[in-house]
Amino acid sequence: MEAMKATMVRSHLLSTSGPSNILPRSSPANGPDFVRFGTNFHSSTKHYSSISHSKLAHKRVGFGTRRCLVVRASSAPDSVGSTESPIAPLRLESPIGQFLSQILISHPHLVPAAVEQQLDQLQTDRDADIKKEDPSASGTDLVLYRRIAEVKANERKKALEEILYALVVQKFMDANVSLIPAISPSSSDPSGRVDVWPSQDEKLEQLHSPEAYEMIKNHLALILGNRVTDSNSVAQISKLRVGQVYAASVMYGYFLKRVDQRFQLEKTMKILPNASDVEESDIQQVVGESMRSNGEEGSFQAASSHPEVSSWSNDISPGGFGQGIKPSRLRNYVMSLDGETLQRYATIRSKEAVSIIEKHTEALFGRPEIVITPQGTVDSSKDELIKISFGGLKRLVLEAVTFGSFLWDVESYVDSRYHFVLN
Repeated sequence: MEAMKATMVRSHLLSTSGPSNILPRSSPANGPDFVRFGTNFHSSTKHYSSISHSKLAHKRVGFGTRRCLVVRASSAPDSVGSTESPIAPLRLESPIGQFLSQILISHPHLVPAAVEQQLDQLQTDRDADIKKEDPSASGTDLVLYRRIAEVKANERKKALEEILYALVVQKFMDANVSLIPAISPSSSDPSGRVDVWPSQDEKLEQLHSPEAYEMIKNHLALILGNRVTDSNSVAQISKLRVGQVYAASVMYGYFLKRVDQRFQLEKTMKILPNASDVEESDIQQVVGESMRSNGEEGSFQAASSHPEVSSWSNDISPGGFGQGIKPSRLRNYVMSLDGETLQRYATIRSKEAVSIIEKHTEALFGRPEIVITPQGTVDSSKDELIKISFGGLKRLVLEAVTFGSFLWDVESYVDSRYHFVLN
């Protein structure tokens, strides 16, 4: 079936001159923000308004006949321009990103086949650029060639980022979990709370192994303390701090999925080691240090030092790491790893994944205005405060950890077809 889908998308895309010929038209004002063009998108690109199914067609292949479903561009309006809420806070701007955005809305089950086709094309383009290298070029020609190659490489990098993001979004859709929209006070809530989204904690819990979820509950306990079971109380918290914790939790989820895969493999092979004397604080410290090194230029990461930010509010857990931690098999396994291995597992492997974390966080919380004082501290005078329940905070953290887990999965999948991961 997957081969059938891939053939279907491939045959359609190859009949055009690339993804720019099958782009969805920019949505009307009342359409989903997810499929609108960004401000840097060039209007000279040819667009189509929707993607629709054609009828089942028979194609003769070899000695037999194979039935396949064909995707074609159509100018007829459909539900793409409806008033439904955006399916993700980040707008995709590249031609490939726009194409995948349209498929996510109209036919999400076709995303893997479409991604496979786009990765094949990216690989073809990259190979062609390598073959075009002319070592004999010099002077102005060499400068021009290098500039053109740089522009093309940046375009491929952006397309790759948006392929990763589209695949993460699709995994949430497959799990029937809606991503939290951009954070802003709700007009429907008289108190001005931002968390009007439905609770999906049970669905998010089921997306992790039992051992990994034990670690996630410890992560929640470190952040929320004794408020972890208090869903209704509302706190007024720094929006910047919430954004920092969200970004840190994405990285924690990425690390957790990576180490859980190794744990599950060794558990299956019955070669699990005994736990060592590594402290829980060492685990969290490694993730925090990796976050700073990966996102040192990012607005949210730059001001964040740890997954647990005790300066949110007096209501947030003031305790340090290691308090309220419950023993678990995966935690014991993580503590058996040496510091170098922990550091490597906590490091995001690609620049594209780092960029996606920052762009998604900024799309969710907005880009904060960070001012560093002469003393080296963050000036919080312009920081926005938001009203959010502790149940809403828990939902944010659970989503962030799951986002990181999915990011690890899709990064590995894409790298197996289009190598871009450096370590």
